[in-house]
Amino acid sequence: MPPRRATRTTASSGQSKLSFGAQSRVTKPSTTAPGKQVKNTVPIVQEISKTSPPDTALPQQIPVSSSAASSEPHVAEVAIREQAKDELSQPASKEDRKALEISEAQITQYWNNEEHNRIAQRVHQKDLDIDEKVLRHFDLSSQYGPCIGISRIKRWRRAHLLELDPPIEVLAILLKKRGAPVSERAYMDELLS
Repeated sequence: MPPRRATRTTASSGQSKLSFGAQSRVTKPSTTAPGKQVKNTVPIVQEISKTSPPDTALPQQIPVSSSAASSEPHVAEVAIREQAKDELSQPASKEDRKALEISEAQITQYWNNEEHNRIAQRVHQKDLDIDEKVLRHFDLSSQYGPCIGISRIKRWRRAHLLELDPPIEVLAILLKKRGAPVSERAYMDELLS
């Protein structure tokens, strides 16, 4: 049997008692006393700048922009292009033939239905065409699985195999734009790389 603990009262231990009632109020002590003024810190900053050597230069900053980027595509872009090329080289499936029969009017109708289901309009996508809006909507639809590191067409086919019912309009856009410079990477993937 373990030995008994010695019990003490809070008064004899010297530890104060915490009170959580309405009368107790915990406040942070102020940094200045009520009658004192705060010192002016500007002279200290000026003294530091006077004592620092004038030869100290800031590190060179390289602007991050598309013009500063190299002409070579990103490593992830190359891998995703290979994925898309492999997916498109496979024989046409029943869904591929069905998607190629979808007209632009059906894609527009699909997008209008998606917009109608929203509470507010998408203001940040005013200057995008409908195809890109549909693809970005597909990118951000998490029910079809992750979109990072996978081509859009491979993601659509994976979702279809898992019976997640991805929209056929997305496949139609991806198949119709084979020769066009549509990005196979998800928009989020481009932003994160």
